Amino acid sequence: MTTSQSDRPAEPAADEANRPRGTRVRGTKQAAALVAALDNLPGFCSAQQIHAELRRQGEHIGLTTVYRHLQVLSEEGSVDSIRDDHGETLYRQCVTSTHHHHLTCRDCGRSVEVEGRAVEQWAEKVARENGFTEVGHTVELFGRCPDCAGH
Repeated sequence: MTTSQSDRPAEPAADEANRPRGTRVRGTKQAAALVAALDNLPGFCSAQQIHAELRRQGEHIGLTTVYRHLQVLSEEGSVDSIRDDHGETLYRQCVTSTHHHHLTCRDCGRSVEVEGRAVEQWAEKVARENGFTEVGHTVELFGRCPDCAGH
């Protein structure tokens, strides 16, 4: 029996082939369900909240799998992640692929993406003055959105 090209399983992409076992998320039913859940959730959510949403939608996916998928998607830049006031990591679908920061309501979780040109310039200046190169940074802004401040 001959096997045609279309009968063969697709070869994994080079970067996926080199990824440690158990960290492949693209093209799986679970990954698609997770991305769909993120699209439906408002603002940043914890892995537990995302897992609960998936279960509500009837998906059978473990919390560990949710964490693993979120970690990979975050490292790829397709999911934003921040730490809240209590140190918990929160996630949301990334709106833009360019470097940005977030201003997040500490009451309802609403978040807006903001440019931080002054922060970028300050980080470059501090790095240069101290002889550092290839410096990265994380800036997370929290406050109360207009809706929550009005209560």
